Amino acid sequence: MIQLRQIAFIALKDLKRFSRDRPALLAFILFPFLFVAVFHFMFSGVGGQDERLAFHLVTRESDSRLSHQIIADMETKDPSQLRPGEPEIVWLKDYDEAHRQVESKELSGFLAFPEDFTEGIMMGYGARLEVVVDAEATDTRMALYGLAQAISARVGAQQVVSSTTVGLLVEQGLVTGEMPDIGQAIMGPVSAQSSASIVLPLIQYETEKVGEVQAEQPSNYVIPGYLVMFVFFAAAQSASLIVRERQNHTLERLLASSVGRESILGGMFIGTAVKGLVQIVIFWTVGLLIFKMDMGLSPTAVVLLSILMTIMSAAFGLMLATLVKTERAAGSIGTLAALILAPLGGCWWPLFILPKWMQSLAKITPHGWANTGFNKLMLFGADFGDVIPEMLALVVFAVIFGIIAIWRFRTSAA
Repeated sequence: MIQLRQIAFIALKDLKRFSRDRPALLAFILFPFLFVAVFHFMFSGVGGQDERLAFHLVTRESDSRLSHQIIADMETKDPSQLRPGEPEIVWLKDYDEAHRQVESKELSGFLAFPEDFTEGIMMGYGARLEVVVDAEATDTRMALYGLAQAISARVGAQQVVSSTTVGLLVEQGLVTGEMPDIGQAIMGPVSAQSSASIVLPLIQYETEKVGEVQAEQPSNYVIPGYLVMFVFFAAAQSASLIVRERQNHTLERLLASSVGRESILGGMFIGTAVKGLVQIVIFWTVGLLIFKMDMGLSPTAVVLLSILMTIMSAAFGLMLATLVKTERAAGSIGTLAALILAPLGGCWWPLFILPKWMQSLAKITPHGWANTGFNKLMLFGADFGDVIPEMLALVVFAVIFGIIAIWRFRTSAA
C-alpha cells in the first residue's frame, strides 16, 4: 500500500510540473492538431471519383488474324462516350514495348494473344492467353484474369457450337470434307465483315450506378497516424525530464527518504502514461466531434489499441532515460527517434499505399503495428479479433523496453 502511494505521489508530482509548463502544454495539445487540420483539409475529397479501369491488349499475330479482329471489336474508339463504370479497352501495337513499360512500372499490366492463337482456335487444340502484370498490381492482375477468362469462355463456346453444327451436318450427309476445312468455312474467313458475327459482343455487361462515390474521410487515417506519432514523441521527450531529475540529485533524495527504486520507476512510468492517455482522449474527442471521424465496427478495439500504444511509448521514454547521460542527449535522441519512426511506421502516409518492402520494413517499428491496426479497424471494417496480432506486437515492444529500463535504471548521474 505504501509503495502504491509513493508511485501515485511521484506520478502526480510529474503531472503538476508538466501542467505548469505552458510552452510544453501548447506543443502537447495544439501543435498536433495543426498537423491534423492541415492534412485533413488537404486530403478532403480525395477518392471521391471513380478511377476508370483500363484494359490493355496486344497481339503477337500478324494482321488479319482472329486476335486482331477481337481486339478491334473490343477497342474503345471514343473514351468520352463510355458510360460510368465502363472499362476502357486500349490496343497496344508492340508487345516488346508493352513488356518494357510493365518492367519500368509505366504500365501495370496487359493481356497478350499468342502467335498461334488463330491456328489453335481453327484447328481445335486451343490457345493460351498471356497475362503480363507488375508483381505489385494485384487489382490489375485480377481484372486481366477475369477478362482472359471471359474471352476464353466466349471463343470456346463459339468453337463448341461450330464443331457441333459441323458434326451434325456431316452425320446427316449434308456436307462432306475435312473437319478443319468445314469448320473454317462455317466460321468464315477472318475479316472485318465476318468477325463481328463471331466475337461480337465478346463481353456483355450492364452497369447500374447506385448513389455517388463517397470520398474516404481523411480523419480516419490522418488522426490515428498523428496520434501514434505525437504520443510517442511526447513520451520520448519525457526522458529528458527524468534525466534532469537524475542530474540534480532528485532521485537520490527520493531514495534517501525511503522511497524504493521500484516506486520511482513506477511513478515515472505512470506519469508519462497518464500524459499519453490525456493526449488520446483529446485526439479522439476532437476527431469525433470536429472531424466526424468513424471509429469502425469495433470502437473498443480502437481505444484498447490506443492505450497499448501509450503504454509502449511510456516504456520507451523510460528506457531512453536510462540509456543516456545528459538531458540534451535525451531530447535529441528522443526527437530523432520520433522523426525516423513516424514516416517509417506509416504516421505520415497510409502503409497500404507503400511498396511491399516498405510495409515489411515498418514491422520492425511499433508505429507500423499500431498504424496497421488502426487502418484495419477504421478503413477496412475489421473487428476486434482481426487486430489481436497488432495488439500483441505492441505488448511485446512495451515488455522489451520495460525490461531494458529496469535493467539500466540508476538514480545517480555518475
